[in-house]
Amino acid sequence: MNLHEYQGKNLLKSYGVKIQEGIVAENGAEAAAAAQKLKEDFNSGWCVIKAQVHAGGRGKGGGVKLAKSPEEAAEIANKMIGMHLITPQTSAEGKLVRKVLVAQDVYYTGASETKEFYVSVLTDRETKRNVIIYSTEGGMDIEKVAEETPEKVQKEFVDPLLGLRPFQASKIAFNLGLSGTPFKGMVDFIQKLYAAFIGSDAALFEINPCLKTSDDQIIAVDGKVTLDDNALFRHPDLEAQRDVNEEDATDVEAREFDLNYVKLDGNVGCMVNGAGLAMATMDIIKIS
Repeated sequence: MNLHEYQGKNLLKSYGVKIQEGIVAENGAEAAAAAQKLKEDFNSGWCVIKAQVHAGGRGKGGGVKLAKSPEEAAEIANKMIGMHLITPQTSAEGKLVRKVLVAQDVYYTGASETKEFYVSVLTDRETKRNVIIYSTEGGMDIEKVAEETPEKVQKEFVDPLLGLRPFQASKIAFNLGLSGTPFKGMVDFIQKLYAAFIGSDAALFEINPCLKTSDDQIIAVDGKVTLDDNALFRHPDLEAQRDVNEEDATDVEAREFDLNYVKLDGNVGCMVNGAGLAMATMDIIKIS
């Protein structure tokens, strides 16, 4: 189960992870009010309008825009809400934008330069351990970074019995080239991020970018969160946040009948009561 960015950030915040603050809006008037509230809270007239859809690469499709006033925030939100956002991760039809996140401007000027990092937590099935993947090349497609400069993508495996050890979080911060206050901030960020991953029974946490601000804070600017469907019975509060509008209608219907449904190409359906039988039946169909 995927969460929207604002939902994922709220989950992270509940575990003490610092985030880019924001307010959800469903129309221009709400966006303007949200921008005004952020202006009062953070003393900045600028804010970022982000389309809330289950797809990455929103900025490339026009789903992330900067607003320099509440009035401009309203104008952008009115244009964004109702549009079909097409990104590298959507179909040609795109995804309908029903709401936006009005987020604070975190790229403000300060004593030091801002720096973007990539941090994610997921399960590595080959090693049967959770792994923290991180890189100094934040804000970019991590797949492209791994393909062109694999040495810039590093991994830290976590023993399932011992959990994340303090020295591992320190190692990550050191390998990201941090020192002083940002170093301590990243150590704290990694520890709380991993605690959120374990506590919510997540399948994936992806923070891209994870930002070092100009005043040396470490915050999650974006957040992709995927939860393990098999563990949702332990988290009814999270399951209640499911947005069926973002899911395939056939998948939603199958789940209502407690069926595991896998959509494939072609016009032959296969209904079975086990994965092994499914593969064997499909092999027979293919051979026939």
